[in-house]
Amino acid sequence: MLVVKQRVHIHGVRLGSNEFRVVRADSTPARLALRDDRHWLSMYADRPGAASLVALWALAARSAHSLVYLPIRANPVPDGVMSEGEPVSLDLVLVHHSLRFPTASWKQIRARLGVGKPHTTATPAEDFPDESAIDYARRHHPAYRDHLAFHIAAHTLFVVGSSTAFREYGTALRGLVDEAPSYLHRHPNAGHFCVEINPGSWPVRTRRHVPGSLHIQYSSTWQI
Repeated sequence: MLVVKQRVHIHGVRLGSNEFRVVRADSTPARLALRDDRHWLSMYADRPGAASLVALWALAARSAHSLVYLPIRANPVPDGVMSEGEPVSLDLVLVHHSLRFPTASWKQIRARLGVGKPHTTATPAEDFPDESAIDYARRHHPAYRDHLAFHIAAHTLFVVGSSTAFREYGTALRGLVDEAPSYLHRHPNAGHFCVEINPGSWPVRTRRHVPGSLHIQYSSTWQI
């Protein structure tokens, strides 16, 4: 079984009577950017950026007691990207819903992270199910609970969900590594390769004004 390794730093932060475990990406990919474009959330990744995102997404599926943190809001988007209004750059945190993490406390926690302890994580490359094994129809059942949820606080997008949700949506993300690099050679008129992630069963904008769609676009010609 192929194992994907990822360098991270692990932080323990106490806030009041609670202690939080934060797993932070060790080397933040320069070509991985996220922003709130008002009507949707836009993320851009080249192959190394996508590989890091997929590895940390797999880690989030396995780490029900940790916040997986990608500090990427200082990264620029690719040249030529257009937007309406004033887009807001964001960091990314992946968190298991069982933690019931209070996002309003994130700014204080982030300020107390410190250096942290270096660590190498190892997740199997086959951690996500095959596309054929996912029952997409069940996501529309009223009793279904393995949806993702989006929240924004302190210039950070929080993607919240169960292990099942992270694994199943991770199958689509894996395409950014497996399919995207050769996609335009196979489909020269396609424009670009992208993955769309929606919270709940339908894309909506929540009452907290968080866009209900995350559009992740692969970019092979990104210049920094």
